[in-house]
Amino acid sequence: MTQALPPGLMISAPASGTGKTTLMLGLLRALSQQGCTVQPFKSGPDYIDPGFHRAACGRASFNLDSWAMAPGMMAGLVTRAARADLILAEGSMGLFDGVARPGEAGNGASADIAATMGWPVVLVIDVSGQAQSAAATALGFARFRPDVTLAGVVLNRVASPRHEALVRVGMEAVGIPVLGALPRQAAVEVPERHLGLVQAEEHGAIDDLLDRAARAIADHVDLPRLLAAASGTTATGTASTPPKPPAQRIALARDAAFSFVYPHLLESWREAGAEILPFSPLADQAPDASADLCWLPGGYPELYAGQLAAAERFRTGLRAFGQTRPVHGECGGYMAMGTALIDKDGVRHDMAGLLGLVTSYEKRRMHLGYRLAELVTSMPGHGAGARLRGHEFHYSTILGQPDAPLARVTDATGAAVAETGSRRGLATGTFFHLIAEATA
Repeated sequence: MTQALPPGLMISAPASGTGKTTLMLGLLRALSQQGCTVQPFKSGPDYIDPGFHRAACGRASFNLDSWAMAPGMMAGLVTRAARADLILAEGSMGLFDGVARPGEAGNGASADIAATMGWPVVLVIDVSGQAQSAAATALGFARFRPDVTLAGVVLNRVASPRHEALVRVGMEAVGIPVLGALPRQAAVEVPERHLGLVQAEEHGAIDDLLDRAARAIADHVDLPRLLAAASGTTATGTASTPPKPPAQRIALARDAAFSFVYPHLLESWREAGAEILPFSPLADQAPDASADLCWLPGGYPELYAGQLAAAERFRTGLRAFGQTRPVHGECGGYMAMGTALIDKDGVRHDMAGLLGLVTSYEKRRMHLGYRLAELVTSMPGHGAGARLRGHEFHYSTILGQPDAPLARVTDATGAAVAETGSRRGLATGTFFHLIAEATA
């Protein structure tokens, strides 16, 4: 089955930090202001950028991941663009960057998504410190993979009109269209944090930032030419059934400390009839007593460890809930379910105590990458033996994990990782964020 969808473009770059997020957000806001209905997507396991996408254009953004998602799942997600005028997908890292071994439908590279959906690539190139040489980079990207089409480039961090002219000479010589040229404008850069971008809801001046980004893009990008480069999207294959909700009534922790949850999971739960009952641990709220399950997403618990330790109603309520019903935590939520969290200054904070886990941020060590987990015992929504695909990204270290392991976990190369998750009674937790159940 083939379903025609609006035309689309992939916004990508040779590497991280080149300005693709600024271009993506500016395009979403600028085109929306002109009356264009834009459906955003995000390539790869990012749970922060979709929030900014929604803020920029007013539509929910969804992750597409060729390592973690089967083709049918991606096809189903892309059909959410059926009533839009245009699709814009933001890449992750460099265009061709992925893991060494393929997963469900590829190795996680943005190029996989572009090729699968037929979206030409707008390549954002940081041209600071070079001129005609930038064309060699663009030419290499245009030729590297035959099933990926380069629509053109947007030059970023251009120093002067003379600098722009020299770069354009090089691009013209190799036949690469220049769709825009952005001068150095630090004021429209999205601020960063140690675990990625600042969350959209945390940024006090988000609308002002997005409006400034939109003005910069409208002033320096040839929008009609860029739109003309978009290609009709075809999601090939039968859309698969979305993930089933793990319970009918789900108490979901939702505030600045617990906000890392993939939009496709929440939407699929709601569409299957589940009720989401949000509550705020930072406001010392307990999970709704009428819920069947409590789910604690990831986030930044280390930044709020003292506040969480002092939230007695939350901790007492969570422990009482966990006596009779399942509680599951991912990454930061898992840490908050543990016995203690030690912050970067070495201060120990008591957590909820549903699990024996003790974690520390005193000595930061990055844990990053795709995860394939085979459950050795059940967790909400999945029985023992289920194979789950997800992604892990945190800086905490395990000091103690006395409970039974939840799963056998490997990275994208098949190597075992120590972060197995754990279970005690009805409480379960993982360091990885679930994306989808594995089919391959």
